[in-house]
Amino acid sequence: MFSPLEIVLSLALGYLLYSIYWELTTGASRRRIIREYKCLPAKEVFDWDPILGLRNFRANAQAIKEHRLLDLILQRFKDNGTTFRTKLMGISAVTTIEPENLKVVQSLEFKKWSLGARRIHWFTDFLGPGIFSTDGQPWAHSREMLRPNFSKAQVADLNTFETHVSHLIDAIPTDASTVELQDLFFRLTIDSATEFLFGESTNCLARDTSTVSASRFANTFNKAQSQVTEKSRRGPFNVLFPDAGYAANRDYVHEFVDNFVDKAFSRRGEEKSRYIFADELVTKTNDKYQVRSELLNILLAGRDTTASLLSNAWWTLARRPDIFQKLQEEIAHLNGEAPDYQQIKDMKYLRAFLNESLRLHPVVPLNSRQALVDTTIPLGGGPDGRSPVFIPKGGVVAWSVYAMHRRKDYYGEDADEFKPERWLGEKGLRPGWEYLPFNGGPRICLGQQFALTEASYTTIRMLQRFKAIESRDDRPWTEKLTFTCVGDSCLVAMIPR
Repeated sequence: MFSPLEIVLSLALGYLLYSIYWELTTGASRRRIIREYKCLPAKEVFDWDPILGLRNFRANAQAIKEHRLLDLILQRFKDNGTTFRTKLMGISAVTTIEPENLKVVQSLEFKKWSLGARRIHWFTDFLGPGIFSTDGQPWAHSREMLRPNFSKAQVADLNTFETHVSHLIDAIPTDASTVELQDLFFRLTIDSATEFLFGESTNCLARDTSTVSASRFANTFNKAQSQVTEKSRRGPFNVLFPDAGYAANRDYVHEFVDNFVDKAFSRRGEEKSRYIFADELVTKTNDKYQVRSELLNILLAGRDTTASLLSNAWWTLARRPDIFQKLQEEIAHLNGEAPDYQQIKDMKYLRAFLNESLRLHPVVPLNSRQALVDTTIPLGGGPDGRSPVFIPKGGVVAWSVYAMHRRKDYYGEDADEFKPERWLGEKGLRPGWEYLPFNGGPRICLGQQFALTEASYTTIRMLQRFKAIESRDDRPWTEKLTFTCVGDSCLVAMIPR
């Protein structure tokens, strides 16, 4: 038996030997990188707790509860510059709104970065291994398999939009009573997304064909994704929180989608009268789990991105009759007829309006990556923040698109104002990496044109049916964060023609 003293001495010796080994290997390699790239430390914002970052965690948790996390993070950038280092529950992160840093992380050195083990775990648990929940070769395989399904031919097919937008318009009161447009937009996009993906719509908006199972699926899908978002944020501290029915919600969503996967496999080899996303997937794999996973990944993105964009955009329209009128003038030449794809593309003011909505209210306002190897980012170090910063393997780089889109050095002194005109004319904005509503690089959103087309088509058809809109909520825009970000509500009254 060893005495306590011998055990302590053995542990101390082991630690000393490991430290020497680490300094001669990993430490030496890291010092070499720092010298080669002339890295300097980023400003540290640790307050009184540089080890766990409990103060930041509590501040973030309170801000989430009060629906003001985005503005809290924006204020941190105003106080500390465009790049700084902080701690959050023991995780060291460099937080930045420098476009050059995001260009490196998302594009130039894309393969050096991961979504992060915590996010992948919970996203995969709910969505399965798909394009938004994997890295490396599995991600590349997903993207290669999905890319053809977002060709121009598929995006330009507006027929399915018309049916569901008609249901949306029919659901809006014509007596100037108050309606929650946000709820209608989320029902619209799950209806259109499920028809595009499964070949059968949930029809949550259709008065005569909506079913209890479809409504339950939509509601359960909402609950499960909110729960996953919370679990991803909490990380290892999830054990301190009750499950609150997450497993049951997840399993119901999986069972619901599995039904459509089985139908797609049963149709394999049959002649198709129309395009169905699931039918295309089953021609490329025999793995039902993979098909279900890809469908759920795309359903999440296709539904939430477009619904959030529409809700945020129409929240603004209810407060800006000048913009409403300009959009009415731009669509007047259609004479009430449904637009085709090229006509939508030609509407410059509509696109500027949606661009501006995505600038001030980006649907994915916060993001991060975790380093797979020791590496650097080009800006943020030193007293002036212009030197490279060393990022160790496992280190996190986080960013706020919400804050970056408000930088006055890129968007002018009126950056906080909603101004579609900034995108128009010869001197209009032609942004690069300082504008990232759909990410950039290899992970740029495959469905961005689909989302913009659906949002544009829906907006046009609503403008043709209603001559005016009134806000029925005098509160400022207030964030509601899940996988995407939307305002807390969009209470309005619509005045028909």
